[in-house]
Amino acid sequence: MAEYLASIFGTEKDKVNCSFYFKTGACLHGDRCSRTHTKPTFSPTVLLKNLYINPQNSVMSADGSHLVSNVTDEEMQKHYDDFFEDIFVECEDKYGEIEEMNVCDNLGGHLSGNVYIKFRREKHSEAAVNDLNNRYFDGRPIYAELSPVTDFREACCNQYKTGECNRKQFCNFIHLKPISRELRRHLYNHRSHRHCSSSRSCHHVRTRTTRSPSLRHGHHHGGVRERGRRNCRY
Repeated sequence: MAEYLASIFGTEKDKVNCSFYFKTGACLHGDRCSRTHTKPTFSPTVLLKNLYINPQNSVMSADGSHLVSNVTDEEMQKHYDDFFEDIFVECEDKYGEIEEMNVCDNLGGHLSGNVYIKFRREKHSEAAVNDLNNRYFDGRPIYAELSPVTDFREACCNQYKTGECNRKQFCNFIHLKPISRELRRHLYNHRSHRHCSSSRSCHHVRTRTTRSPSLRHGHHHGGVRERGRRNCRY
């Protein structure tokens, strides 16, 4: 019996544990779910809840179709690449080597803007969670937790990859938002060169002066207190 229970843990056959939480680290029903969300005590993956705000999603209808938007696809990609690089570089420099980082393109509130950072070592993910819950991004508090997701092939929607997902961006499996090829090469293939200069003066590195707001600790800049911490602007 124990072997059978272990084999179905986190699957649709498991009547106790929530398969969606096990696979994606998030559940549509949240704390109201009839099944158990077993939060990991250790994991290489950190979830930053609802961190990325997609400018194009603010002009979407309820069925996930685009309405008129003044944000071009080129502007959207640059906005996203800047955000992705900011989070990736800050977290890797401060906490440890990142194996992969993924961002949800879903619209459902439990997945919208979720950022998953999988570190090489669990001690680095633990340090990241402990520190990031005391930090803000773009004036908003960061909500970080360890995630059960370690294999994103199980977490992602297979139909989305082929453009056949009929639930569109309200799917309960992850729709990954891709970064540009240039940024992927820079972040994953040129780590040693990227770390060679703390001033980030290498010719292929974009300047931070036009970047999205980077992570900051809650220093006081005339903001209001929230959750016992000071909210600041960037």
